Amino acid sequence: MDLNAYVVVSLVAVGMGIAFVSADRASPASRALAAGFACIGLSILLNVVVLSIYPLAPRWSGWAAWPEALAMVFLLEWILRVRRTLPVAPGVDTRAGDRALRVGQLGGVFYGAASVIWPGLRLQDFIRAGEQAQFYLTPGFWLFMGPVLLAMLAGLTGILLLLKRRPDRAEAIRVVAMALATPLFVAGFVLPIEYASFAVVIGEMVFLIGAVHYHVLQGQRGQFMSRFLSPQVARLVSEYGLDQAMRESSREISVVCCDLRGFTRYAAAHPSSQVLAVLREYYDEVGGEVATFSATIKDLAGDGILILVGAPLPVAYHATRAIELAQRIRVVGSALCERRARPGHHLGIGVGVATGLVTVGIIGSASRLEYTAVGSAVNLASRLCEQARDGEILVDARTAELAGVALEARPPLALKGFAEPVPYYAVT
Repeated sequence: MDLNAYVVVSLVAVGMGIAFVSADRASPASRALAAGFACIGLSILLNVVVLSIYPLAPRWSGWAAWPEALAMVFLLEWILRVRRTLPVAPGVDTRAGDRALRVGQLGGVFYGAASVIWPGLRLQDFIRAGEQAQFYLTPGFWLFMGPVLLAMLAGLTGILLLLKRRPDRAEAIRVVAMALATPLFVAGFVLPIEYASFAVVIGEMVFLIGAVHYHVLQGQRGQFMSRFLSPQVARLVSEYGLDQAMRESSREISVVCCDLRGFTRYAAAHPSSQVLAVLREYYDEVGGEVATFSATIKDLAGDGILILVGAPLPVAYHATRAIELAQRIRVVGSALCERRARPGHHLGIGVGVATGLVTVGIIGSASRLEYTAVGSAVNLASRLCEQARDGEILVDARTAELAGVALEARPPLALKGFAEPVPYYAVT
């Protein structure tokens, strides 16, 4: 028997596993997928190539089935992890699909255990069973094929339930490719030796085609991400897809608005290159603090910066975090203003913070997309920022209620766009 074909097939599987994990090693789903393909490659190499050259005693050959068993476990874990990245509609119970995948993993474990307990039966009635007449009538065949089919059906069930939740196109292509490849991998167990390698390599190619489509679409997604100012928005699109990210949602968040005092006079009196240098440094300083607090810059408009705390990704205790962020912005902003001040041209910084229910989502045209937030809290933060003197942080009543920090009550203000005077506080 020419073993070169099986060596190539096993190396392709291992190479695919390495490619998947190296492309996205931070993702648990990618790690599970990579482990599954690595186990497929190891199984082929061990069960066909190595055992053909160095046969083991029957009582030890059963241990060679464990890479196959682990491949089932890891590939089902990949499907499970992908399912968990999809949003769930209110009232939808996803536990049935998760349980089906766990049952399939138990089938893989049972296959490995049965192979160790009855190694001779596995070699005689299951491996390459297609070479025997009426192999499907032997109990030994079904002892091993039963858990393999259970794992396969669990995986297909998990994929069908996943597709029912309408994942984005890239993920849908990849999981459909796995659904098509799985029967070919299973056929590799029982087909005659001269055909088994063809079945497995066709399965590998089918999934590889789906995976290539997935990564190409992810690359196109990266081009969309370059249109956004916020890495949090990029992460939202990367994890959930553009369609999911563009869905509007309403949530309570905190909004921080800051701008420089005296900037207009400063810009009029200095060369534009120097003004741009001040703005770059200002954006860098504030942007570093925003990233530290897992917030999102919504707008950069001249010397004004509008920041969302709690969208698009939720932030626990967003009001407290918003005040802490405002304090850090005051520190770094005041230091920058002191460095950049010139005789007769003083710079300062004021900050406003407001909390409330806003509607968030992605809007724009075919050439430009932006993450936006619409609600009175956005306007109120901007108005409070306008009222703040150099070094002041003004916050609204809802922020004060949630934050629980030391604040100084101020008389209500009549603000543009608000019918009644607005109570507010200053951060002491």
